[in-house]
Amino acid sequence: MRPIILFLTGVLLFGCTLKQGPIRILTAGIAHESNSFNPVLTTEKNFIVNRGNSILENQDWATYLKGEAVEIIPVIHAHANPSGTVSKITYESFKNEILDAIKKAGKMDGIYLDMHGALNVEGYEDAQVDFIKSIRKITGDEFLIAGSFDLHGNISQEFVNGLNILTAYRTAPHVDMAETKLRTVTLLLKAIREDLHPVVAHINVPVLIPGEKGITSVEPLKSLYALLPSIALEEGLMDASIFVGMPWTDVNRAGMSVQVVAKDKSSLDKAMKEAGRIATEIWNHRTELKFDVRVSDIDDAIKEAQASRESTVFITDSGDNTTAGAAGDNPLVLSRLLEHKVKDAIVAGIVDPDAVNACELAGVGSTIDLTIGGKMDTIFGTPLKIHGKVSSVFNTDSSSLYFGKQAIVDVSGIQLILISNMASYTSPDEFKKAGIEPLAHKIVIVKLGYLFQGLRDIAPKTIMALTPGFAYQVIENLPYKNVRRPIFPLDPEMTWATDSNLFQQ
Repeated sequence: MRPIILFLTGVLLFGCTLKQGPIRILTAGIAHESNSFNPVLTTEKNFIVNRGNSILENQDWATYLKGEAVEIIPVIHAHANPSGTVSKITYESFKNEILDAIKKAGKMDGIYLDMHGALNVEGYEDAQVDFIKSIRKITGDEFLIAGSFDLHGNISQEFVNGLNILTAYRTAPHVDMAETKLRTVTLLLKAIREDLHPVVAHINVPVLIPGEKGITSVEPLKSLYALLPSIALEEGLMDASIFVGMPWTDVNRAGMSVQVVAKDKSSLDKAMKEAGRIATEIWNHRTELKFDVRVSDIDDAIKEAQASRESTVFITDSGDNTTAGAAGDNPLVLSRLLEHKVKDAIVAGIVDPDAVNACELAGVGSTIDLTIGGKMDTIFGTPLKIHGKVSSVFNTDSSSLYFGKQAIVDVSGIQLILISNMASYTSPDEFKKAGIEPLAHKIVIVKLGYLFQGLRDIAPKTIMALTPGFAYQVIENLPYKNVRRPIFPLDPEMTWATDSNLFQQ
């Protein structure tokens, strides 16, 4: 039985197993994929923040808990598009709001944290560790805490030590976000009802790869991820995860990792052995973690696309991939399309709110001279002067914090989409809302690395251009300062075995 912890400043009974009234679960989270190479800080204005009951709307996990007669205490879910390191004041504001709510919540049986796993905050070596430790100072060590994560998180042992249940997406491109969150709260509720005290076995694997080499539908990860559900069903175990990691966050914990959740400490050795088995397989197949599409420099990609028999070729501007936290305002690819005199292409898009505003002021149908891009990414991006005709100005978002206002400019036959905020076109629906049919054009440029699933499903042909930017794919050439060494492939001749890492708890 978990002990009762009594606080003098109000009666807060954490983890009491003498159920009087409904089970009560508090939920909160700070979710962000931080690119530390992007020097532009992410601040509170960049976050979409839900508080109170708005957190629960249209959420499968919340519907499930309500159906199980669980009382949910929704505090704050703050999430932002991938971008630069989060400012200290922003993180601390969210954290303090969550901590205050926990202190005032009264009796609780558990906490569900909706996270990402690649949060990086200015002035903090590991803000995720600070966050969980701050919560534990209030709840104590015996209280149940579960978290759901993106598989592109960078997870440290110290962070895992503060969690009872940790589970991550099992698909990249991601299609199981809702499923993962539902799995997390299902496991948490099981632990509460059965008076379990789960612990997490964790192994950091010294392999650092971009997500574009970590596609879960191709080998070797396809087979490894397929093992996770069966591991979770083993006696004494509850769940298993593989994190691909986030290589553009220059921190010691960056890289791949494996976690297996044991029902209690008596099954931890078994969980560690299963984690070690998966970790060993990752290590043994590390050289097989490769891009699953053709890659080339941008000029060759454009030439190949023009000569292709396919009706449409998608080219990803991978170095300026906003879904990996790059700025999204490098006009390099547009400049190369113009140099190659391409007449039938979409560039979706370039982040430049000033240019969008100028288009709106000029009006639809007006010809306009603009200098676009190179304003946030001043390292790899150079402003580009263009002359074109404003085709449309629109806003497709219910929230102004995603794309924001947009404008389409016809530049010598190229349809350039200008975007107010750091965002990427990831699905056919987003093109549809912009009034564009991508398959009606020969070349479609998107600020992505791999194509998200909706675009993968329709793309006749894809080329990933190894363009410069804060999400540069050739990570061996990145100026790392803090990533732990040795690590593959930065140190290709290194050796490693999991045996010596199995019992570090």
